[in-house]
Amino acid sequence: MRIRDILRRKGDTVATVRPEATVRQLLAVLAEHNIGAAVVSPDGASIAGIASERDVVRRLHDRGAALLDRPVSEIMTAEVRTCEPGENVDDLRRVMTEHRIRHLPVVEDARLVGIVSIGDVVKSAIGELESEREHLVDYIQRAP
Repeated sequence: MRIRDILRRKGDTVATVRPEATVRQLLAVLAEHNIGAAVVSPDGASIAGIASERDVVRRLHDRGAALLDRPVSEIMTAEVRTCEPGENVDDLRRVMTEHRIRHLPVVEDARLVGIVSIGDVVKSAIGELESEREHLVDYIQRAP
């Protein structure tokens, strides 16, 4: 299975925030879309970073409530791993697990085209296992 297959099922909508948006605005976007991370992008197509609930919690602990009015660029992860639509989901699962990454932007021709979460990757693996199981059961039931 390829990343594009996951995007076909879940859609290619990506929640983004501008680097100058406040952390408070980031939290509103996360809550509105019921997601754990947003891509930080000045134009909705390029990637400046990624900001997650974890980033907010960790910085709140260090800096206190004043952080809410600071720009997202102060808390985002600037070095963002990405993937392409043609990449194999199994390979992506290993990368996400090894590097403890929960959200990976999908990029094609240097443009943001989607985002994949670890939940999406696990869901695809479960779907593949269920499909294999159904085929095996069908094969066994048809055997003489």
